[in-house]
Amino acid sequence: MGRKDLVTLISLALIWGASFLFMRIASPAFGPVFTTELRVSLAAVTLLAYAAIRRRKLGILRHWKAFLVLGAVNAALPFTLICMAELHLSASLAAILNATTPMFTALAAWGMGQGRPGWSKSIGLIIGLGGVAVLVGWSPIPMEGVILYSVFLSLGAALSYGFGGLYASHAGKGVEPLTLAIGQQLGASIVLLPLAIIYAPHHLPPASAVYSVIGLSLLCTSVAYLMYFRLIRNIGAVKTVTVTFLVPIFGILWGVLFLKESLYWNTVVGLAIILLSVTLVNRKSREKKPKPLSAPS
Repeated sequence: MGRKDLVTLISLALIWGASFLFMRIASPAFGPVFTTELRVSLAAVTLLAYAAIRRRKLGILRHWKAFLVLGAVNAALPFTLICMAELHLSASLAAILNATTPMFTALAAWGMGQGRPGWSKSIGLIIGLGGVAVLVGWSPIPMEGVILYSVFLSLGAALSYGFGGLYASHAGKGVEPLTLAIGQQLGASIVLLPLAIIYAPHHLPPASAVYSVIGLSLLCTSVAYLMYFRLIRNIGAVKTVTVTFLVPIFGILWGVLFLKESLYWNTVVGLAIILLSVTLVNRKSREKKPKPLSAPS
């Protein structure tokens, strides 16, 4: 990996780590559904403008059904679930729980008949569950009621990413990465529009929430997707997946720096266990032809 690609990889992790900070600020003000609708809609408009400037032909209408499904499963649902979870969870904990996405991708592949997990993946899945247990069971914060419910929402988002990534690898064959990114955001915005109208905020949100939505849309979605697909093109999907290890670290960093979130010992231990799980889950896939990855956040 060259220096330029390494800088891009770290920058991508930094940006995606910040998405949990932005969602933690924006969700209580705009509401989870409306926050996500603004995020994907503004991102779609930005990416469409970028495509127009570059004079890229997209052909989105040819794949509109696939983009509706992809947008729902790989953007609308997981983004909204994370926003709902972060009404009660810290940005740090949400970022760590999101790092379980490779675990759920392996489970989703097994459930869809794409091969049983080998020993490495099976052990990784068990270890990953242990990491979640450390985060939830040994936390100084009582994990009960709405907090525990929010943890399951975060894990549900990771599961949705898992199915979304598998669907993207199938439906995205032969489709340009930029077209795929724009189609996904447009599909998500259309799917969420009816709910967004119902759950639109009744009061003008504070400036911090507005800036957070802009950051989510422009940085964490539009710019991040361009960087992400560029990395896949330059260094391949296998090396790009290492961003999974860096995102929760930056998620914790931003939460501690800007939201003054507390860092507990179980957070560090749980993160280490989950990252070990991700290593084992990905080890088997490195022996095969890598598939396109879904964005974790």
